[in-house]
Amino acid sequence: MKKSYFITLIASVFIFSAHAQVEYTDDFESYDIGYISPQTDYWRTWSAAGAGTAEDAIVNEDESRSGNQSLFIDGSEIMDPIFLVPNAPSQGVYTVQWYAYIPAGKSGYWNMQGELTPPGLDWVQALMGGNVYLNCDGSTPGVGGVTGVIDCSQFDAVFYYPEDEWFKVTCVYDLDDETWGLSINGVLQFENYPFEFGTRPFSELAGLDFYSASTNNHMYIDDMSAGPGVLSTENFAENVFSVYPNPVKDILNIDTQVAVDKVVVFDVLGKVVLHQNPGTVSPTINMAALPSGTYFVKVFIDDNSKIVKILK
Repeated sequence: MKKSYFITLIASVFIFSAHAQVEYTDDFESYDIGYISPQTDYWRTWSAAGAGTAEDAIVNEDESRSGNQSLFIDGSEIMDPIFLVPNAPSQGVYTVQWYAYIPAGKSGYWNMQGELTPPGLDWVQALMGGNVYLNCDGSTPGVGGVTGVIDCSQFDAVFYYPEDEWFKVTCVYDLDDETWGLSINGVLQFENYPFEFGTRPFSELAGLDFYSASTNNHMYIDDMSAGPGVLSTENFAENVFSVYPNPVKDILNIDTQVAVDKVVVFDVLGKVVLHQNPGTVSPTINMAALPSGTYFVKVFIDDNSKIVKILK
């Protein structure tokens, strides 16, 4: 049965934190039913001749989170669509987010590609950041994993997702440190996972490959968004902690009732300028060495995180 949630345009737009610039949003409502690549420059297929063929992802009306349409990657093991990240960034922090729907017992897959291939040519393999499998073998429903090997025989990190409902996927790529992290429905699943895969050097965040990795693959994508900076998951309440003074001169105080695991400070371009792992209640952060300006402080407590804007 089709599961469609009709919400207002404002509600359906992803809420990026103030320092993240939205470069791309798509709810797949503007396309004709059928193959995606011939209808937009943001999607292509692995082979240059694959656009508009069985290799291409399909705009469909079977499932949707907003409106009537979504993008579908089936289990043909031929389908190999690539989302081309706008401007193929090579530095700073960049977020790609979408909502996924995987029916009970079905599977999904994606990987990150670290170098563009010129238009008109078959894509040259540039897999980095690991293979990401959801229910890889068809017998682990709701369980996903990321691996640095070519299959899902072993995982470096395991994560969990809900079946048979739409869930939010947030991928945050630190292009300077060449690591990335994944959140599901605003809950951090893993972070600091290396781009390194084999001997290939990282060049740019070229795209995400939503290859149909098995005949069990059955994943829908909707309400996709991308842009430089860090997406605020907003997944715990304001009263969990407070920060002061704001504006700050030298020392920023973080007032909490529990220990703070990590504090990351970003500038307005999304670059990490300060990183601490206090592991204490109500830690202080020395920002004296930072120049005057606007910063965004991300506070991690247990599996939750929240971003606050700070002036200096």
